[in-house]
Amino acid sequence: MSLHEECGVFGVISPGACDVAGLAYYGLYALQHRGQESCGIVINDDGVFSSHKDMGLVGEVFSADALSRLPRGDMAVGHVRYGTTGGTNRSNCQPIEVNHQKGKMALAHNGNLSNAAELRSELELSGAIFHTTSDTEIIAYIVTRERLKTPSIEDALSAAMNLLDGAYSLVLMSAQKLICARDPYGFRPLCYGKMPDGTYAAASESCALKAVGAEFVRDLEPGEILVFSREGSPVDSPLNIVSRREHCGRKNKKSCIFEYIYFARPDSVIDGVSVHEARVRAGKILARVHPAEADIVVGVPDSGLDAALGFGMESGIPYGIGLIKNKYIGRTFISPGQSTRLDQVRIKLSAIEESVRGKRVVLIDDSIVRGTTSGRIVKLLREAGAKEVHMRISSPPFLHPCYYGTDIDSEEHLIACHHSVSETAGIIGADSLGYLPVSELGALIGSDGYCSACFDGTYPTAIPLNTRKDRFERRLSERKKG
Repeated sequence: MSLHEECGVFGVISPGACDVAGLAYYGLYALQHRGQESCGIVINDDGVFSSHKDMGLVGEVFSADALSRLPRGDMAVGHVRYGTTGGTNRSNCQPIEVNHQKGKMALAHNGNLSNAAELRSELELSGAIFHTTSDTEIIAYIVTRERLKTPSIEDALSAAMNLLDGAYSLVLMSAQKLICARDPYGFRPLCYGKMPDGTYAAASESCALKAVGAEFVRDLEPGEILVFSREGSPVDSPLNIVSRREHCGRKNKKSCIFEYIYFARPDSVIDGVSVHEARVRAGKILARVHPAEADIVVGVPDSGLDAALGFGMESGIPYGIGLIKNKYIGRTFISPGQSTRLDQVRIKLSAIEESVRGKRVVLIDDSIVRGTTSGRIVKLLREAGAKEVHMRISSPPFLHPCYYGTDIDSEEHLIACHHSVSETAGIIGADSLGYLPVSELGALIGSDGYCSACFDGTYPTAIPLNTRKDRFERRLSERKKG
């Protein structure tokens, strides 16, 4: 079992009609690492919405023909998905589109609501009919309901935020506006940038802004709502930008520390912290707290490479390339079956015998969840002739479920919940094993404003009663049986 990403969101608004579909495509391509189940783009062409969504990778779903059928427009929202709530099916593809009395809306969401079950039950009892099993539709329903009471879509979103708990970075599009919002804890990243022609883009990570040629402006603050519009401005005039901060400062910042360890691309900068530098620091800390006598330091591609570099820099042990990744296969979590997952590990990674034969190897990876993948990688190195394999992990042991967008919904399959460090080392076949201490997490980003609940059990919000990813599907199935 490997960790699963959450999702990636992207939005763009231009002073005039342009190829916003192409911009959204390249933005999503840069965010592909955040979700590989499905993707979608909704175009706004002078208030007329057009969309294309399907299961698969960005390059598969958006062929040249599919992109050519999308109109030029002045706004677009896009989404890549790995579902932390809701099943893997086309109905859960985003962005979600809504037609209601006050107009149209398209919504893309990254994160996970910790009070989704309660909100959905309340909405259903009031007559709401759901077409998906994702919590994004819950957000859409609440915003739509509040829109009937408020003078603007951003007022409706602000009112909705009083009811939502947990993680949500949103990009929302109406007929006239592009609106971005980040939950008051700031669990998930969200930033925006500007292009030379006055076009603005918002994205989960700064790497997506670079991909479309936008200059990074800043991250949204936790709780901030950012509204881009052309109301009162003629076409091709500069866009209006309004920052609403009524929800800022309501909560202590709790950005997900695992964004820096694993989820984000190393060339991204989140809340002023370089992801690459955070991972290098993790490796340096590991070298100090869990040293090893070895001949070479090897990182597991891709998220283990920066930490391996840091371990080598701090320890003086040469950093080398000992594992090669097949770039044309998705991450191991795509496969639902354990036997298939093992096959994918074998296809995905290959050891370089010339680098590791006869050597004592320090192997750096970002995490151990179930232990299956780690055991297979250790075995690859031993088959290639490694004399010793000392595994070092650039995160603490996973001991608790995550309710904010990481696909760890129970302690059942977490190896660290059932085995000691030495037992885990034996299970995966390593000569020794060391994890990053929980106490050192703040050193990665130079701040204590992070969430580490999956490591230490300290949750910023109330703990949900039902945390299974498929909880809404299971409920529907039980109703059918009844």
